[in-house]
Amino acid sequence: MMESSKLECVLRKKAVLGEGPFWESGKERLIWVDIEGKSLHFYNPAASEDKVYPMEKLIGTAVPAADGSYLLALQDGIYRFREEDGTMKHIASPERHIPGNRFNDGKCDPTGRFWLGTLNMEGKSGMASLYRMDADLKITRVETGIGLSNGMGWSPAGDQMYFIDTTAGTVYAYDYRLDTGEISGRRVLLRFSGESGMPDGMTVDADGRLWIAHWGGSRVTCWDPVSFKEQERIELPARLVTSCAFGGDNLEDLYITTADDQESGQEDPYGGSLFRIKTGAKGMPAASFGSQI
Repeated sequence: MMESSKLECVLRKKAVLGEGPFWESGKERLIWVDIEGKSLHFYNPAASEDKVYPMEKLIGTAVPAADGSYLLALQDGIYRFREEDGTMKHIASPERHIPGNRFNDGKCDPTGRFWLGTLNMEGKSGMASLYRMDADLKITRVETGIGLSNGMGWSPAGDQMYFIDTTAGTVYAYDYRLDTGEISGRRVLLRFSGESGMPDGMTVDADGRLWIAHWGGSRVTCWDPVSFKEQERIELPARLVTSCAFGGDNLEDLYITTADDQESGQEDPYGGSLFRIKTGAKGMPAASFGSQI
């Protein structure tokens, strides 16, 4: 076990569904979203400031692009957002024929391809898919029959991709080709039961370990993908833990997003807040989308 610092609540909020943390190294700030609150956030830890941009639709994730804009996965498709003037440009809607679906989590691979997945808002299983958008904006549907697309990440060498299907309670591993973005050899890496909460978002540290947020489990856990053993556990004062990402100086701060527990009837004073902790681990730089859009 590594030595961890004390957990901090750095942003006390009631985000309806806080998600998608992404450390933007060039600007030293954390990008995150409130999916159901329909808002894009830029949290500056040096100033303790959270800049908010309201959206007209549900927003699943946001990643920077090479031209200084941001790729957003909104409810009905992929858009480009320019912070300097607030303009929005539609890129694609690969699931326009499935009105009950929306885009959820997403992330760029180490070479800058944008991966993103969907879910069915009525809870229908097997309706979701996983997509890859290349630098030329070509979109490929890579996996189908998914319950609820969620967290993803890559090994330090880039030869493994990890992906969470929350409905299945499963973290999958794939062999990954960095030169083409192709995946193969899907296998179950980890499987969780409901008593520990369901796996949601995740990040991979510089040693290749997976840090997984537990929806309904009030925790983030760290796993070795070789031994399949839990190595760390961070308990949080919020039940619905949604995702995590390393950021800050030397990528040594683990930022954790949560959602406001509005349905259980239990008190949840910290649900929807943003947390930070030094775990003793170090993250890897998060990749931006590698194309001018």
